[in-house]
Amino acid sequence: MPAIQYWLWLSSAVAAPKTKKLILTHYDGDPMRAFFAPPGEFAAIEGVNANDLDDLERRDPARADRILAECDRQGITVLSLQDALYPQRLRNIYAPPAVLYVKGRLPDVDNEAAIAVVGTRKATPYGIKMGRRLGYELTRCGGLVVSGLTAGIDSAGAEGALRAGGGCIGVLGTPHECEKGRLAQDVAAVGAVVSEYPPGTAPVNSYFRARNRITAGLSVGVVVVEAPEKSGTRLFAAEAAEQGKELFAVPGNADAENCAGSNAILKEGAKPVTDGWEILCEFEGLFPGKLRRPGKTAPEPDFAPEENAADAPQIRQSPPKKVVDKEKPSDYIDLQTQLKNLNEDQLKIISAITAPQTHVDDIIEKTGLSPARTLAGLTLLQLRGFVRQESGKRFSLKIKIK
Repeated sequence: MPAIQYWLWLSSAVAAPKTKKLILTHYDGDPMRAFFAPPGEFAAIEGVNANDLDDLERRDPARADRILAECDRQGITVLSLQDALYPQRLRNIYAPPAVLYVKGRLPDVDNEAAIAVVGTRKATPYGIKMGRRLGYELTRCGGLVVSGLTAGIDSAGAEGALRAGGGCIGVLGTPHECEKGRLAQDVAAVGAVVSEYPPGTAPVNSYFRARNRITAGLSVGVVVVEAPEKSGTRLFAAEAAEQGKELFAVPGNADAENCAGSNAILKEGAKPVTDGWEILCEFEGLFPGKLRRPGKTAPEPDFAPEENAADAPQIRQSPPKKVVDKEKPSDYIDLQTQLKNLNEDQLKIISAITAPQTHVDDIIEKTGLSPARTLAGLTLLQLRGFVRQESGKRFSLKIKIK
């Protein structure tokens, strides 16, 4: 078998990450040696859980072929621990995944100020707003957001990164085919979504806890936005602390149940923060020239959980009169103000939506962009409130033209 198939065998075995790590270490990092080890030899390895050995002992080579075929069908890239593109930062944790299954394009993680934005699934409107704001500010200041993509704070952080026009890394606690959310597709279009579970793996609740070590491992720091006293977020923070990651938390009301855990993390030594730069400034020395203090430019978008057409940007709303030597037409001034933060692709897409419910194929044809770039641009325009998606892959402008 090719070398990658031995990695897939180890990755797909139903066993704890610690057990896989112990076996791989015992055989000097060579999964082929482990595959051909005499039956029963795994049980003699110190620290290995006997309950993990049944599936490892099956050693079915056909399983690797099925995984490769399904990865090809789903557009998943396979990175083993020996692959040069596998992040060194992740290799350094106590039990790195034998294989990463990647959708999208994984950035050069080791050279990024990657920050995990985490918190409760049952977030308050304030928590959602702060999660989006931090994701946005971290991205605009040169950082990279890492998110578990679960509902609540994690998703809010990823949404903020997308609004800022940047990439993001999503980390799943399931195989890719079990993640049906639109957010994961959007993140994969402009960044990467990773899982340690090959296609066909049956989801187990414990996988979500195991995911914490990967999300923290890809990051240099973790910011807790909102978390109750008893929550998975506190376990995540403990995992990150064990890995030596920098911890940050957004202060919450002293009597707010949803902030009891995040406030406790502050008492334990996390740095209190209220914006993205307060996080990234701690890493300026590690990433010289890459991180930038936010300037006083256009106002940030509205990060409130609910958005509606009444809040949509106004492209041609007349601005207040100004005394200038030669006044430019008001439409021109306001158009520049509203759209100056959009890139060329996004401006092309807005220009192509000439009527309500324009089909995505027509947008692709009018812009001349590839389908992937068009969909990525549409996603960001939706998040920023310029476009809404209709049924049947059709799109309409939310901006009011006056």
